[in-house]
Amino acid sequence: QVQLVESGGGLVQAGGSLRLSCAASGRGFSNYNVGWFRQAPGKEREFVGSITWNGDSQYYTDSVKGRFTISRDNAKNTVYLQMNSLKPEESAVYYCACAALWRSLNPMSERDIIYWGKGTLVTVSS
Repeated sequence: QVQLVESGGGLVQAGGSLRLSCAASGRGFSNYNVGWFRQAPGKEREFVGSITWNGDSQYYTDSVKGRFTISRDNAKNTVYLQMNSLKPEESAVYYCACAALWRSLNPMSERDIIYWGKGTLVTVSS
């Protein structure tokens, strides 16, 4: 069992940056690939990016490529989402999630998620 807690959300101006953290507790976090998703008000949750269990590879949805970076520190049981040049339309609740190693990372499907965090709210003002 793995519990995930996101943090780092908040209010930022357009063009600004935030770094989200996803802290895991429980056993076996390093055995999972991790994804970030977001859900804006009135919209479906969407895939943002993912990282392999060992941090060697990352994948991103096209709209965030070059601006967002995912990293992980398994010694700290934490995954990070660095977000730069944020846009107002990226205001959403951001979730981290764990998926099994043999599942696709690009994109990561919600159907393959084993554990979800409760999310952290990011608001980007114009």
